[in-house]
Amino acid sequence: MEESSLCPPTIVVGIVQGDRLTELTTGTDKEFPASVGTGDKFMSFIEKELIPYIDATYPTTTYRTFIGHSVGGLTVVNTLLHNPNLFNSYVSLDGALWWNDQKVVKEAQVILPAHKYKGKKLFMAMANRLERGMDTLSVQKDTSSSTELMRSNIAFIKELAKNKTNELGFKYRYYEDDNHSSVKLIGEYDALRFVYGFYKLKIYDSELKNPDFNLESLLVTHYKKVSEQMGYTVKPDETQVNNLGYQMLRTKQFKKAENLFKLNVANNPGSANCYDSLGDFYLGAGIKTKAVECFKKALTLKEIPETREKLGILLNGKGTGK
Repeated sequence: MEESSLCPPTIVVGIVQGDRLTELTTGTDKEFPASVGTGDKFMSFIEKELIPYIDATYPTTTYRTFIGHSVGGLTVVNTLLHNPNLFNSYVSLDGALWWNDQKVVKEAQVILPAHKYKGKKLFMAMANRLERGMDTLSVQKDTSSSTELMRSNIAFIKELAKNKTNELGFKYRYYEDDNHSSVKLIGEYDALRFVYGFYKLKIYDSELKNPDFNLESLLVTHYKKVSEQMGYTVKPDETQVNNLGYQMLRTKQFKKAENLFKLNVANNPGSANCYDSLGDFYLGAGIKTKAVECFKKALTLKEIPETREKLGILLNGKGTGK
C-alpha cells in the first residue's frame, strides 16, 4: 500500500502467542472455565516493554495502529476502552466480543459516553456466521452459541452508534462472502484504507496538463493536512515529487517543473539525487550555469557517475567533471 501512496511507510510488529486464549482475554468464560485470561499482563508488556524496545531499535513515528483477529480483536476493543491513548487507530477483525458474557459490550455502555476519542479511529470487520435462512436482523434474536460472536459485535456497533458525540472515527463492514478465517485479509486491507483515508494525494490529469495549476501548492497543502492527522511532520515523498517534476519537464511546463524540483531540494537538502534532478531541469531549460552549480552540489553529497558525466560535458565537453 505504501507504493501506491495509500499509507505511510509502516513497520509491522507481529506477536506470537503461546496461548492466545489466555493472553488475549481477561477473566473467564463459561465455555472455557479452565482458561483464566491474563490480557492485562499482556497489554502491560506491550506498553512498557515492547513499544519502548521498538521505538529504541527502529526509526518509528508516534502514530500506531493496533490490529487483532478473533480474541485479538477482543484485545483491541478492550484496549480502546481502557487505554485509548496507547494507539491512534484500532482494528478488530471478527473480534470475540462474546467472551465473559459480552463483558466488553457492557463496559462500552458506560465508557463510550463518558470519554472523548478525538483523533482516534476504530474499524470493525464482521464475517458471515449466519445459519441458512437468517439475516443480520433475525440473528439478533437468536440465542445459540454459533451466532454469539456476530450478535456481540452487532451489540457493540449499536453502542457506538449511540455515542456519536464522543468524536471517535468509526466504520464497520459486514463481509457476506467471508468466514471467520478469510475475513482477516480483506478486513485488514479495508481497515487500512479507512485509517489512512486522508493520506492519498489525488492529482487530476487536467491539473497536470494545466500550465497555470500550482502543483507545488497542492503538495504542500495536502501534506500539511496529513501531518495534522498523523501528529508529526510528513513531507511529500522524494520519488513522487521527482517523478512529477520530470513529467512537467518532458511536457515543457518549466515553471511547474522548477517549483517541484526546488521543493524536493528544500525538503531533502541532503539528497544528491534532488540536486541532480534540479540540475537536469536547468539543463533542459538551457540555464547551464545553474545546472553546473546543482551537479557540483550533488557530487559533494554523493558520487554519482551519471552526474559526473553530465558535469564533465558541461565544463569541457568531455565525460568527466574532474
